[in-house]
Amino acid sequence: MYSDERRGDGSRGTGEDEVRFNVLGPLEVLRDGVDHAPKTPKVLQLLAVLVTRPGRMVHIDTLIQELWSDNPPRTVRTTLHTYVYHLRRCITDQHLAEDADKMLTTRQSGYALHIEPAQVDVHDFAVFQHLGNSRRAAGDHAGAAGSYRSALDLWSGAPLANLHCGPVLSAYCTELVEQRRNILHLRIEAEIAGGHHRELIGELRGLATHSPLDEALHGQLMRALGRSGRRSDAMTVYRGLRSRLAGELGVEPCDELQLLHRDLISEGDHR
Repeated sequence: MYSDERRGDGSRGTGEDEVRFNVLGPLEVLRDGVDHAPKTPKVLQLLAVLVTRPGRMVHIDTLIQELWSDNPPRTVRTTLHTYVYHLRRCITDQHLAEDADKMLTTRQSGYALHIEPAQVDVHDFAVFQHLGNSRRAAGDHAGAAGSYRSALDLWSGAPLANLHCGPVLSAYCTELVEQRRNILHLRIEAEIAGGHHRELIGELRGLATHSPLDEALHGQLMRALGRSGRRSDAMTVYRGLRSRLAGELGVEPCDELQLLHRDLISEGDHR
């Protein structure tokens, strides 16, 4: 519906000799379009924690918690040092930096991966999100929807989909998924406000089917249907959601949905 926005350093591709890190999907380490991520699961998991905190020191205790949770081996620090050694070897062998020791530094209480935040796709996601929010506040619905769509286009799957996440990365991924859900909601709101309600009905039906108890999505579907002259279909959506909420959770739809339902009835009464 909207053309993609592009930034010089903001796509999932890479510039010449630039190393990019993608976490909005499988963890990837891209140089010249080729993925050079380590294959060993624990080394990949270690890299993921460091990538999520670019340029910042990550405490050894945080890494131990992520890699072994509550069951670390007796030789946990020696084992961690070994994984760091293998990660540095990967940096060297894959030519990801001129000096692996400078890219991945050891400090007294932890390790730091010296990369710029802009090398990670999450940075671009945040940039597009901020741009969308600014355009939405200015009343530019089409521009806001385009920015939100560009943010969502960065995703290729579940975050860090190719590794086992411990407690640290699981919390990080949960936050990312919630941010994506919010951006999706804002993108749909912007498109409805911009008059694209008819085009959204198919997508919203699919999303509502996938999330049968999501009241926000069902409300957006009801509004898109109502604005498209399909009031009876919108009321059918409401009745179906109300039945599921009562049967599975023992609750009524939220006040906003009840008001929307009453508005749909009122519109019919005034025709």
